[in-house]
Amino acid sequence: MLTQAIKNYFQYFAHPEEIERCDEDVVVCKIFNPTPAIQANSYYFGHPEWGLNYFEACHRDEKFIELWREVIGSWQGKIVVDIGCGPGNVYASLKEFCGEPELLLGVDVSLGALKTASKLGYTAILADAHNLPFKSGFADIVVVNACLHHCDDMSQVLKEAAKLVKPGGLLITDHDPQKSAYQFKGLGSLLWQLRLPIYRYMKRGGHSTAEEQSWGLATEVHHKACDGVTSKMFYEMLEPMGFAVKVYPHNHQVGAAALRGDYGKPFWKYRVAQRLSGINPHSPEAALSLMCVATRIN
Repeated sequence: MLTQAIKNYFQYFAHPEEIERCDEDVVVCKIFNPTPAIQANSYYFGHPEWGLNYFEACHRDEKFIELWREVIGSWQGKIVVDIGCGPGNVYASLKEFCGEPELLLGVDVSLGALKTASKLGYTAILADAHNLPFKSGFADIVVVNACLHHCDDMSQVLKEAAKLVKPGGLLITDHDPQKSAYQFKGLGSLLWQLRLPIYRYMKRGGHSTAEEQSWGLATEVHHKACDGVTSKMFYEMLEPMGFAVKVYPHNHQVGAAALRGDYGKPFWKYRVAQRLSGINPHSPEAALSLMCVATRIN
């Protein structure tokens, strides 16, 4: 049964008939093609222990906040959509710095993660990012953080996210692996594979057991050797849709300096694998992530 509060948000849905139910303050929409990746993301990020580990460990550090705070400025009184919101890390990290949105929609495929996000202040929507149920052009800011590489078709998800942005609005993506940084081969590729049993032995977050590691890897569809996002993908997809696009290669310890061309250095283990693979670890192509900041101009 849908609450009156949820019905008030119908104005933003292009296909309200796709809403199935409201489950503990989460609006559940139909998912027409529950692929293995969608099922893995649903289970992994909704797991009570693994999801909590992710919430506490990822995208909460000082440099993350510094970079995102400078890009967003203020979202006070704005309509914000967080696609692939998980348990709500982006808002949890920035709510003290960026004000209160007029509306904060969080979209994910994991019911467990969305229940956590709803407690933080998200209007939580369970939906497939490849086929969003919303109208076009209503959002001031659309966030896609650490999401694309968990999706089967990264370009399709990027396109769906871009459609939501109104003229003058922002689309921000980040923390997806840059493909050129992971072109591992030979000994570099072997070292990359060896990290998994080492992580499991160390009980590193996300790898504390064989089961957790297996499910976590199943969610990371494009976080593999010779895979990931490219600057070309962002420009070719978004510019024809009316966006002015800026792409910032960066490693995760440089913060807002990434916006001024300081991409930093990969962590040592990546530098070793890159050198063994013939990649210059001090080049922008070796930066582990790409941040895309796109402004809709028409």
